[in-house]
Amino acid sequence: MASTSSSTLTLSSSTTLVDGKVSRKSQATTPKCVTLPTQTHSWNSTSFCGKFARNVMAMASSTAGEVTTEAVATTEAVATTEIVEPIELPSFVKTIQQAWDKVEDKYAVSTIGVAAAVALWGSAGVISAIDRLPLVPGVLEVVGIGYTGWFAYKNIVFKSNREALVQKIKETYSEITGSNY
Repeated sequence: MASTSSSTLTLSSSTTLVDGKVSRKSQATTPKCVTLPTQTHSWNSTSFCGKFARNVMAMASSTAGEVTTEAVATTEAVATTEIVEPIELPSFVKTIQQAWDKVEDKYAVSTIGVAAAVALWGSAGVISAIDRLPLVPGVLEVVGIGYTGWFAYKNIVFKSNREALVQKIKETYSEITGSNY
C-alpha cells in the first residue's frame, strides 16, 4: 500500500560534561554549528522601537499609498471645517479667576499658598506620627471631646452667649476682610 520512509536526524552537540558541569566548546571548532550574528550596536529600546514603528508605517503606507493619501486629506478637511465651541467653565472657576485678576502682588500670594501647602503637608506628617504612639491618640480624643463640651456650654447653650459669639465672629470677619458684614 503506502510505503513509509524514515529518515534519521542527527544533531551534534558541542557540550561535554566535566565534573558534573556542562561546558561548551568553542563554536569556531565545530564546522556544523551555525551562529547568528550578534548586534554590536548599543541601542536603547526606545529608539529601536521608534525606528521599527516608523519602518512598519512606511511599509504600510507604501502598499496602500492612494488610500492613505485620501484618508489624510479627508481627515485634514474635517479638522479644518469642524468648529469647536468653547467649554463653559463652572461659576466657582470664574470667581477664582476674577479674584486672581484683582490681586496686585501675585508673587506674594503664590508664596503664601506654597507655604500653606508645605505647612499642611508637615502637620499631616506630625499628626500621623503622633497617631502611631500608644495611648496618645486616646488622650487627645478625650481632650477634644472635653473642650468641645466646654465650648458648647460656654458659648452656645444660652442665648446671650450665642449672640456674643455671633457678634465676635462678625467683628473678626470685618477686621480680616476690611468690610462690614
